[in-house]
Amino acid sequence: MAGMESVVTKPMMEWNGAAVRTWLESRIVAARADQVAAERYGRERQDDCDMAAAEEMVCTLLKGKEAVNIQGAFADELKVLLDRDDYVWRGVYDDRRFDRHVRSTIRKLLRMTKANDGFGNLARYQ
Repeated sequence: MAGMESVVTKPMMEWNGAAVRTWLESRIVAARADQVAAERYGRERQDDCDMAAAEEMVCTLLKGKEAVNIQGAFADELKVLLDRDDYVWRGVYDDRRFDRHVRSTIRKLLRMTKANDGFGNLARYQ
């Protein structure tokens, strides 16, 4: 067929629990730095602080789990976390916004887990 010769598929990488754990740890450090930066600006950046706190909480809750080593188990752990009714963490300004940010962070991780992509990106800003 004409035009089909340019279709390229990426080979599926094998799940690497150590890389995922390293990514989670790097996101915890970045989230804490983001919280400090947001705190400096006061009320106008409270949403940024809640967003960073949400990312820190999700990554902290997951990094110590044995499920990180198995892709399916990690996805199941994320789904259990997503099914919780509410989330409690320190330094939160607005509980509704915080819950929304937690859920969006979990959904982002679910997409990354399903695609097994993005865990190699250790940059602070993503």
